[in-house]
Amino acid sequence: MHRWSKVFIPTLREAPADAEVASHKLLLRAGYIRQLGAGIYNYLFLGNRSVNKIVGIVREEMDKIGQEFLLPALNPREIWEESGRWDIMGENMFRLKDRKGADLCLGMTHEEVMTSIARNELRSYKQLPQIWYQIQTKFRDEPRPKSGLLRVRQFIMKDAYSFDIDEAGLDESYNKHDKAYRAIFSRCGLDFVAVDADSGAMGGSASQEFMVYTDAGEDLIASSASGYAANIEKATSRLEPVEDLPASGDGSPELVHTPGQRTIEEVGEFLKVKPQHQMKTMAYMAALPEADHAKLGALRPVVVFLRGDHTLNETKVTALAGGELRPMTPEEIVEVFKAPPGYLGPIGVEAAPHPKKPGTLVILDKALEGRANLIAGANKEEYHLRNVTPTRDFKPTLVADVRNVIEGEGCPIDGSPLRIGKAVEIGHIFKLGYKYTKAMGASVLNRDGKEVTPIMGSYGIGIERILTAAIESSAAANEGQSFALHPAIAPFQVVVTITNTADANLLAAGEKVAAELSKAGLDTLLDDRDERAGVKFKDADLIGIPYRINIGRGVAEGKVELVDRLNRHTQEIALDQVVSAVADQITSVLAPLLPASAV
Repeated sequence: MHRWSKVFIPTLREAPADAEVASHKLLLRAGYIRQLGAGIYNYLFLGNRSVNKIVGIVREEMDKIGQEFLLPALNPREIWEESGRWDIMGENMFRLKDRKGADLCLGMTHEEVMTSIARNELRSYKQLPQIWYQIQTKFRDEPRPKSGLLRVRQFIMKDAYSFDIDEAGLDESYNKHDKAYRAIFSRCGLDFVAVDADSGAMGGSASQEFMVYTDAGEDLIASSASGYAANIEKATSRLEPVEDLPASGDGSPELVHTPGQRTIEEVGEFLKVKPQHQMKTMAYMAALPEADHAKLGALRPVVVFLRGDHTLNETKVTALAGGELRPMTPEEIVEVFKAPPGYLGPIGVEAAPHPKKPGTLVILDKALEGRANLIAGANKEEYHLRNVTPTRDFKPTLVADVRNVIEGEGCPIDGSPLRIGKAVEIGHIFKLGYKYTKAMGASVLNRDGKEVTPIMGSYGIGIERILTAAIESSAAANEGQSFALHPAIAPFQVVVTITNTADANLLAAGEKVAAELSKAGLDTLLDDRDERAGVKFKDADLIGIPYRINIGRGVAEGKVELVDRLNRHTQEIALDQVVSAVADQITSVLAPLLPASAV
């Protein structure tokens, strides 16, 4: 049992003006955290208790499938150069030099370090599979730290890595993590969704994010009643059929004078056609990795054609182009299209015959596949073309889904409407493949005595993100003024509030109830402060404790008030039954989520 009068809980009536999202405001007001610098926070008593409880749940589930390591946060430059990520990470990585001038960095993630251990220690297929994990402080030089613990420069992460002899083994390791993650997030009381995702700088093939819907999120996810869910960077949808325009003239591309009409809206109004009958042209340059320079060049033109009412998903295009994108300059546009900006179109652009061949990478969005008689730019100032039919009038390098889905479109499983909403990422699992083991020369002997490269997976959980997602979800139900954490991760499970400590009977009753709750194994906070009852109630709600027992005037009749803040329910209960009632309530909430051995 802890006494409020003896512990440090610096609550605030108002949040600082620069706190934007609900979790940031409430973490500060509840005395969980205090800011030290931009994206750098101190975790105070309550915050540290919740973080430690989350870490305990993560560790318990991960110990079922893997082994815990602890790796250095300080890494030498050389190991990141082996994978090629020293340059790729750019300004997001904290870099420093030691007194001898050697380059070092603060680890953002530990694929390289884990692979170096595997390279030096694993010799045979008999040693595989291996799943190694750690719970470690990570560092990222976030360009715009904000939203409290959601975008920070120092954070706690559980990162795990699997090494298997083949893809079947990787599938098994990946599925083990999927199951472990679902158990972790369920035990933390989160309403989460698992979505298909982009692997980004991590590399690899299959990738799945675990997300919690909240307006504080910076990711957009699309999901439907069918169970389909994907990050907007990967989401696809079914489109309603579009009836093509009738051909004019002989059906071949026909030049139309469109003076001063540049945008989809302007051209549509001028020619009396809808956006879905037009073709939009997007022009980029992709900065390619050094390995591609000899064959494809350092910069490669990338031209994308979309339906007029659709928007481009740059992440999808980046994955196809193999390098970071930037818009073409006017000079580059003239070089590629032989025309000035404003009237760009597909006919006349020389497309590379294959994505791996030199030349302009021309991508036709899948929504335009099979379409006919579209309106497109003519690559001639103040002119457009009618009757443009993809693949007949121009041949793209490839056809691919590169657009953003729109809310209400049909999901790819059964056509049920898509919901698009903001979400916070709390975990991410990747099938990395051979990216790191090949680059760093890791190998083992297979059953035939042949040297082969192990295949890897990488799996991360943001510890503080679990806390913030839980607070955001609860705050949304409490109009942003307070929150209630699940008893598995709350700093205390129950607070006993003595409404008037000057009353000896109330004080004695509160002391007795708190002592019995503690004896029953519940994390208990006794509010024994000499404060007004209203102040105590507000503070108790503010710090997120899920159950509150009010010791007040009803004690004279053998009754106390039990407040269940998770279900927003209050009831009177007999004083001699309150401990068993609370213990039973918390056990019932925790029991379905505990490992079988603990129930």
